[in-house]
Amino acid sequence: MPAHHPRPSFTLDDTTFHFLDATPAEALAVARDAADGKDVRLGGGVHTVREFLDADLVDTIHVAMAPIELGRGERLWDSPEELTTRFHLETVASPNSGIIHHLLWRR
Repeated sequence: MPAHHPRPSFTLDDTTFHFLDATPAEALAVARDAADGKDVRLGGGVHTVREFLDADLVDTIHVAMAPIELGRGERLWDSPEELTTRFHLETVASPNSGIIHHLLWRR
């Protein structure tokens, strides 16, 4: 996990989280090596996700959005259509929940 301040690694269930002061490309290389052929997943806030998107290091995105307003904050995007030059977009609504899933995968 990219981090601006070094922190010790920790394990949760069968996943170990490592905190690195590294560029997105460097962090991804370390994660791919540690994953040993398995999927690498990116979690974090808007800043982290945008860094990886801007570096063109994301293959698939799944964002679930709930229709609530929690105040001000950073937007991941103004509209997911902003990413359609690089990704296919499918929007799927969850019946009766109001949650919308935006599924994007590399073109």
